[in-house]
Amino acid sequence: MFSLADTCTADEWWCTQVQDWTGNESLARAADVLIGVPLALLGLLLIGLVVRWVLHRLVDRLVNSAEDGVLPARVPRFSRGRSTKAEQEVAARDSITQARRVQRAQTMGSLLKSIVTGLLIAIIGTMMLSEIGVNIAPIIASAGIVGLALGFGAQSLVKDFLSGIFMIFEDQFGVGDVVNVGEAIGTVEAVSLRVTRLRSLDGTVWYVPNGEIMRVGNLSQNWSRAVIDVGIAYDSDVVHAKKVLAEVGESLWDDDDFRDLLIEQPEVTGVEGLGADSVDLRIMVKTAPLQNWAVARELRQRIKARFDAEGIEIPFAQRVVWHREETAAAAELAAREPRGSDDA
Repeated sequence: MFSLADTCTADEWWCTQVQDWTGNESLARAADVLIGVPLALLGLLLIGLVVRWVLHRLVDRLVNSAEDGVLPARVPRFSRGRSTKAEQEVAARDSITQARRVQRAQTMGSLLKSIVTGLLIAIIGTMMLSEIGVNIAPIIASAGIVGLALGFGAQSLVKDFLSGIFMIFEDQFGVGDVVNVGEAIGTVEAVSLRVTRLRSLDGTVWYVPNGEIMRVGNLSQNWSRAVIDVGIAYDSDVVHAKKVLAEVGESLWDDDDFRDLLIEQPEVTGVEGLGADSVDLRIMVKTAPLQNWAVARELRQRIKARFDAEGIEIPFAQRVVWHREETAAAAELAAREPRGSDDA
């Protein structure tokens, strides 16, 4: 593999130094083979290990940030002593979400570390082969051809994988979240690097490639909000109706069965619209994740009962109907009546 009769080149430091010291080309070539090449291989190995250590530390930092999430933890209401069932359910759901986030981040960290190690082995290994005299031009050409083929033939697959990696690290959504990804809206059942599986309200299962997700609307991160618009008749007292809505929200806020599902006290914003048949009032409340629908249903039920008790009308659409047939018959009857005064 090595020829000891060759003249030393400029980049062969040990060969050049020994030749200057001894003037013996064969001894210089032997020194380069026995000392220079092993030291070069050892240096490449050490560089590879250092770079691998640095990149793994960066991956660990990314994993730690992904475990904490991109949004702050939900702050529940101040507990006043005993732990209710709703509070226990919320705490259990939060702990499951945190455990799921940590597990997902650690899995992605292991995957990235494996990718980094594989790339460094390929690069450092190729440089070592070049150092011992192996012609690496065919290897580099083959790697370029394979990379080009993968780039053109599997670009959608690569796009899906890259999108999946960033979605998982950024904690955009996870299993159990209710998300809107465009045409598909539902609960996330599984998240992989290539595809996300959703189940909609009617039971339809959607398989969405991660590369096709242009935007994500997560309905269950940190907190939710129940927004209810209530219409009252135009002749109703708006100020009184707003007061009644505020009292209904206050009663829900003080209810022990819902106190751990509400994060903030319900707020009556006032008149939100003047419709064709009603004046629209709005009440909204910040809730625990995915509890906005249950809270909204309870609020509607209480508002209906309280409005009935207060005599506040929730109007329905009213229309004036004109019967064309009756009008035509009346006109025909009038035409048949005698016109005595006119004839006279």
